[in-house]
Amino acid sequence: MPRQPIRSMTRSLLTTAKDKGRNRMKSRINPRTVVFVLLALVLLAAVPSSLRYAYHHGGFYLFSEAFLRDLPKRLKGPGRFRFILQPAVAIFLGIRAGVADAKAGRRPYLMGLLLDHSQRLSMLKEALAHLSTLIAVAILLDAISQFLILHSVFPGAALIVGPVLIALPYSLSRALSNRWTTLRNPQPKP
Repeated sequence: MPRQPIRSMTRSLLTTAKDKGRNRMKSRINPRTVVFVLLALVLLAAVPSSLRYAYHHGGFYLFSEAFLRDLPKRLKGPGRFRFILQPAVAIFLGIRAGVADAKAGRRPYLMGLLLDHSQRLSMLKEALAHLSTLIAVAILLDAISQFLILHSVFPGAALIVGPVLIALPYSLSRALSNRWTTLRNPQPKP
């Protein structure tokens, strides 16, 4: 008789431990994690061909004339809609962050980055937290468009072109929306 309660307690403990393990695993698998894992896999898979290109051509693709010659191909080839979509999303996120900055009484983003040494690191961390997945998607999409257009992937170029589509529109829209909000709704000084 006394064995029954012990067995049922053991089963319930094991079941609870399994459920906790499953819940922990479910919390780790989210879209952001999937994007970063895919990005890492694509960039790692592209390294050998990039090194082969550097060996055969005497330098990396990113620093070659071919990179500059291939830039216009990206605007005409598959994936050209990302040149509209990614900056638009970055502008939306920048406006949202700029309005929040104005309400919090912080100076415009670009001015804060350049002039406010004490806030520079926290501002960069906040922007990276807002944009990390978007930047990863931009790099991934650039790698995919390189493969479709050039039939090879160059990780250095993807790491440059992708974030440029995000960083510049985000920074400008965050700074301008902060300035606009501040001018339209001046806060009373205590």
